[in-house]
Amino acid sequence: MTDSKYSLDEIRIRLNDLDDQLLQLLSERRSLSIEVAKSKIETSKPVRDAKREQQLLVKLINNGKNKYDLDAQYITKLFHTVIEDSVLLQQSYLQNLANPTQSRKPIARVAFLGSRGSYSHLASREYFSRKNTELVELNCDHFREVTKTVESGHADFGMLPIENTSSGSINEVYDLLQHTTLYIVGEITLPIEHCILANSDIHIEDIKTLYSHPQPHQQCSEFLSRLKGVTLESCASTADAMQKVKEIDRADVAAIGNASSGKLYGLQPVKNNIANQTENHTRFILVARKPVEVSSQIPAKTTLIMSTSQAAGSLVETLLVLQRYGINMTKLENRPIMGNPWEEMFYVDLEAHVESSEMQQAIHELIKITQHLKVLGCYPSENVKPTQVQLT
Repeated sequence: MTDSKYSLDEIRIRLNDLDDQLLQLLSERRSLSIEVAKSKIETSKPVRDAKREQQLLVKLINNGKNKYDLDAQYITKLFHTVIEDSVLLQQSYLQNLANPTQSRKPIARVAFLGSRGSYSHLASREYFSRKNTELVELNCDHFREVTKTVESGHADFGMLPIENTSSGSINEVYDLLQHTTLYIVGEITLPIEHCILANSDIHIEDIKTLYSHPQPHQQCSEFLSRLKGVTLESCASTADAMQKVKEIDRADVAAIGNASSGKLYGLQPVKNNIANQTENHTRFILVARKPVEVSSQIPAKTTLIMSTSQAAGSLVETLLVLQRYGINMTKLENRPIMGNPWEEMFYVDLEAHVESSEMQQAIHELIKITQHLKVLGCYPSENVKPTQVQLT
């Protein structure tokens, strides 16, 4: 047995001191990130510099290995988070300059699906935590109410889930986008960590009724298929499901939701990680009555909605236009046009700034060959792709 030269209390005090030092250094690094953004305004350089990021990571990996006996995976994982934070800070700073009227608003009214603790609520808080904006939270019973609340002016923004890595596209939201006058002004991807929540530490075998939104039921279908004699009940949101379980207060009912949200309702996790996919994420879009200006220095996305003729090859023709101008498509979704049998509306997400020359030329050509085309929004891409380096 090896004796430590420090007592456990002494070790914990030292760890606390080191943690405080780390927090101070991270704060200083954040401040310098803003200074970097200011310097890029003068030089018009883009926020991301892949070569610089790669050089930085390689240097950190080598120093960590040779000087401090730290492995490459640990350093890479840590600094991916640091770089992502720096990029998002710089983007937010540049966006505030591009939208001065919006940035001066200290309060934002945000409509979302469900009560406190729903995934849409968590996404709203996560998104605006980077904006230093105080939220007025307006919970809604369904997606249509979210859009109507924003369209009427009772809310400044609406947070809507659009797709999930496990269950796919959320068709109800896509259908709403056909008819709304709102614009997409932002996005955020949230990790979804489903678990079984109950009022007490019950056994899974005792559950007779399980409440949740239909999406989690679908995303956890493999786990749920193994449960015997359990009735699945649908609620407007995961938060409403948790609230329902709290009110019923029986040992044979439970909900599917997020563990941290469950704490808001006095529920405890009974079974964690029940989703079909380990990497379960939902992409949310933020909608508003007016579009935002996006700095040309920021990675941007543009979302189009369009319909084509019924002639063979019509859709392919539109995609060839995008290919010709080197515009990368990240999403293509089709939905039926209500009232027009057999006709479809296409939603296209593009990695491009709507004001770029390539995008403007592409739109000009697309208008000629489509029956209907509308730009639903150009907005900053909040998904910061990790810097790629070769680990040895």
